[in-house]
This record gives sequence, C-alpha cells and structure tokens, in this order.
Amino acid sequence: MRWGYWIAALGLAGPLTAQTSLTIYNDGRVLARRTVPQAVPAGTSNARLSLGLLDPGSLFAMDSGVAVLGASYDAAVDEANTLRRAIGQTLRFVVSRGDTITATILGVNPERYRLADGRVVFQRPGMALYPADLVLVAPTLAVALRSVTARPTLRLGYFTSGASWHANYTVVLGRASAQVSGQAEIPSETLRERDVEVQLLAGSVGRDVTAKAMTDRLQRLALAEAAPQTTADEQQVGEAHLYTIPGRVTLEPGISTSVALFEPATAAWERAYVVPGQVNFYGPLQQYGNEPARVPVNVWYTLKRTARSGFGDVPLPAGTWRLYQGDDAGRLQLIGEAGAGHTAAGTDVRLAAGSAFDLTATRVQVSYSTRRDSLRTIATADYRVTIANAKDSTVTVDVLEERGGEWSVLSSSVPAERISSTRTRFRVRVPARGEAMLTYRVRVIW
Repeated sequence: MRWGYWIAALGLAGPLTAQTSLTIYNDGRVLARRTVPQAVPAGTSNARLSLGLLDPGSLFAMDSGVAVLGASYDAAVDEANTLRRAIGQTLRFVVSRGDTITATILGVNPERYRLADGRVVFQRPGMALYPADLVLVAPTLAVALRSVTARPTLRLGYFTSGASWHANYTVVLGRASAQVSGQAEIPSETLRERDVEVQLLAGSVGRDVTAKAMTDRLQRLALAEAAPQTTADEQQVGEAHLYTIPGRVTLEPGISTSVALFEPATAAWERAYVVPGQVNFYGPLQQYGNEPARVPVNVWYTLKRTARSGFGDVPLPAGTWRLYQGDDAGRLQLIGEAGAGHTAAGTDVRLAAGSAFDLTATRVQVSYSTRRDSLRTIATADYRVTIANAKDSTVTVDVLEERGGEWSVLSSSVPAERISSTRTRFRVRVPARGEAMLTYRVRVIW
C-alpha cells in the first residue's frame, strides 16, 4: 500500500499553514486538524488539552512519529456534573441574607448532604460555592502519547460538529444565454473558530450510525453553550470533490459565511414543457377510469455545460438553484427554484421550475385489456392527451412515458421517440391559442 499517498490525502504530511484547518461535510460532520502549542517529549507522556467539543473516538495524531495511546474526555461543564465531582468534599452554601453554612456532599441522584451537626438532608441547603478546581469551564481532553522524537508542538485530528454547508446557485436568464453564479453557504450553529482554513467536501461519504449518535450528542451539548470574496479552489479527493476556501475564515454560532464556488459564468439554456406519463414504472399496468383528468404541464430549464469550458469543467455540488428573469422594466423576478444533486463536469443541469400558467393538459385512458400468455400477462391500453395553449405563439410540449421491463408503443398519432431504455417521448406542437391531441397505444408485459 502506498502510505505516502494516504498520508498526503488525509492532510497528515507537511506543516500546516494555520493553527487550525477544518473540513466541513454536508451532513454536519467537521474534521478538525489542529496544531497545539504543546511540547511533546520523546517516549511516553501525558497532555491535558482544551480543544472544545469533539468525538474522542475519532482522535488521531497527524505526525507519523507520534501515536495516541489513550484518551480521557470530559465534556460535562454543567452544575450537575460539577456536583458529582464534589462528592465527599465539604462545600460552603449561601443561605438567606448572604450567610453561609458548610455541608459535606454524600451523593447525587438523589442529592444527600451531611450538615455540620451530623444530620443528613436530602435538599440542597443553599447556593453552592464550588472551588475553581472542581468547575470545568470547557471540555477537557487528557491524552496519553508516545513520540519517537521530541517535538515543539502537537498536531491532532478529530471530528466535531456544529457547522454544515449548502450550495446556492443563481441563474439570470437572458434571451439566448444565462448568467450563472454559485456560492457555498456555511451556517455555524455552535462551532466557534477564528481565522481558520476551511475546506468543503461534496460527495456521499459513509458514516457509522453510532458515530452519528455521537455527533448528535455533541450538538446537544453545544446548544447548552465576514466572508471571503474570491472563489474556492476545487480538487478531487477519492470519490468526492473538495473545495478549499481562500484565506482565513471566522466561524461564529448563529452566523452564516458564504464564498463563491466558481467565477461567474455564461451558459446557453433551453426551456422544455413536459407532461408526465401515466404508465406506472413497475408492476401490473394500472387501469384507470375513462373520465379525463387534468395533469400539469411542467416547465424544465436546461443549462448547457460543454466540456473544456469554464462553467462546463466545474463539478457542481448538490444545492438549491434559483432562476430569475427580467420583466418589461428590467426588474429581475424569481421564476423557479429547484434542488439538484451533484453534477459532474461536462454534464448539463436540468431544473424543474414549476408548471406553466398558459398551458393545460388533460389525459384519459380510453381502453384497457389484458390476456394471459403462458406464465405472463399482456396488457394493452389506449391513451388520449389533450393540450391547450393560451399563448400567442406555438409551443412544443413533450409527453413522457417511462416504464421498466418489457413494454412498447404499438401506435401513436405523433412519432414515438425512444430516448433511453425506459423513456419514450412524444413531441406535440400546440398552435397559438389552440389545442392539440395526442393518442397512443402501449403494450406492457409482466
């Protein structure tokens, strides 16, 4: 195995240019790589560190000559756990008018106290005054280390939580081309870091359910407690894509940071009107009544992304796309919003923008019959789709049928185009302020 490759890929080799570097995942995981000003002697040693909330099971040393032998992590900063640490000690308690009394803590759950005269009570005698050494101001990590050589600093990696990220895209439609920009939005729920390097990882990275439970716990614990202007640098790591934000970023709870994913680009665009089919994808062909049913005429926009072009060569992480178009006075209006998954370089972006106002469609299953052939069932059905156009211009509407398994179009009033192994398209021209009718017969075998 090429260990050098994996060390480089995980960021374990070479000096860090910042004290802290973060990789933020879409699902809320945050991989932290931190350089701690903690001297590490040769041989075995112990260090006590305050790194904030973290998953202690994910802790690892980033220097090849250093090994983590064990760790103890205490994140209990609340009073209940402070009282638990004080079991067996005698504390002072403030009672009325500022007076204090002493009592020894015998136990918690339930709380039990021995007063100075020897009596035991089950109610806290007043407001406890805790010694500073009992109070945990921040989560504390005690770690046992072994190092081949002495080192001036300690480099550790671990997972924490409290931040995520989401891609947002803006598309302004012109007559023949569209202006496209994309930003990564990084909302910090509980994570607080100043002047750190931030990377965003886009892709489906598996996780263990027990690790997710730990992340959820960290978020619950945390709840008890300006953006760069240049574009992110993209690279592929494994089967995911990594976006490195230039410069340093400060993350504060409740504040969202944004960064451009790529330089604003121009792309050709197309609009399509689509009537969804009625043939079910799997199972027996369904029989419907012969009453016409209204169906939507969906509007789809396609952004063309040719290879070896600035916009086409950028892998686009999953996110929200917003489509704008100018009115007669030039004011931009939102005309559609859609989510899209990860889009590889050179792949067009298809966005569902809602349904058309001036186009309506009705569908009816005209006939339905079945027969048995050996062990199979053969069904035949006729359909009629009527499309009305209230626009002042002729439009083309695609009627799409999609079915897996063995099926075919036996006849149709408009040519049937097989555009994939499962999809067949009928392209229907509808005149201005008029209507057009499509009829077709299908055979389905199961």
